[in-house]
Amino acid sequence: MKQTIGVARKMSLPCWAIIWKILLTVGLVLFYYSFSIGITFYNKWLLKKFHFPLFMTLVHLLMIFVLSALSRALMTCVSGRARVILPWSDYLRKLAPTALATALDIGLSNWSFLYITVSLYTMTKSSAVLFILFFSLLFKLEELKPALILVVLLISGGLFMFTFKSTQFDARGFTLVLAASCLGGIRWTLTQILMQKAELGLQHPIDTMFHLQPAMFLSLFPLFIYIEGLHVSTSEQLFRYEDAQGLLILFGALGIGGLLAFGLGYSEFLLVSKTSSLTLSIAGIFKELCVLLLATHLLGDTMNLLNWLGFAVCISGIGLHVAVRTTNSRDELHKEHRVSLNTDMELLLRGGEDEEDEET
Repeated sequence: MKQTIGVARKMSLPCWAIIWKILLTVGLVLFYYSFSIGITFYNKWLLKKFHFPLFMTLVHLLMIFVLSALSRALMTCVSGRARVILPWSDYLRKLAPTALATALDIGLSNWSFLYITVSLYTMTKSSAVLFILFFSLLFKLEELKPALILVVLLISGGLFMFTFKSTQFDARGFTLVLAASCLGGIRWTLTQILMQKAELGLQHPIDTMFHLQPAMFLSLFPLFIYIEGLHVSTSEQLFRYEDAQGLLILFGALGIGGLLAFGLGYSEFLLVSKTSSLTLSIAGIFKELCVLLLATHLLGDTMNLLNWLGFAVCISGIGLHVAVRTTNSRDELHKEHRVSLNTDMELLLRGGEDEEDEET
């Protein structure tokens, strides 16, 4: 009888599991949105006054490393267990490629803000979904399905419609963002592989961020020296400052950006570890479409009819993806439920046979 009740309880599990998974995903996505939208507008505002995006990125990386180290120390004190530290062999062979792709993705993205509007940046950066899909298929993280191909075609078609004959198009900025999108595809595919390898012990976002920042800093530093090094060393905003208060305000502004970058990195890694890099990209596209609306109202970015049609096509692709993901999640839970139900029925039958044998 107790076993029968257990079977009945398991029959209601899939519905609750689906609801919980949806709520968890929505919560993680909103957490990611708050930092991502905030840092997009904040960096654009800051770079209007401070024209050194690579230096700004290095400051952010340094702050993320320090905050990650402090978080790890606090977690060790609370739990009493030491956090993972990768050996040099694993660090250089498995983590350094991810760090290089991440550093260049962030650096080129911030650099592009000097040339293009927020709206053109967000729509072009959304092309990362195409590169993520390619690398996910290459590393066998995703299965090629007709619905997934249709989603990508809708999103890429919407992006093309948005950039076609744009009145605020800039070739330099567009090239930088497109290169960052390609690197972003490599970045998030490698990150998903990295965080899902149990033997590395980097499932927690803080541990991943702590290990990535030094390699990211060293990867971006030579590019900073070549492009901005001389200009930074002679800038009156930094080393040749005349107003100490202005310098403190500048570093305070950079510090706020570093806090937003830390929150963004944590929310991104958390979302990837609980879902997948492709889900992060799709969620990011919807976020970037929301940024477009804010950019047109707050920053005065202009969009024509073709741009808005591209907006609508992207929305349709996102809606199709959500429907496919929801259906796949429900099917997977039903399969697990059927396997569990069959196991319970076998136990019930075996229990009945055992009772008959005892009576005999």
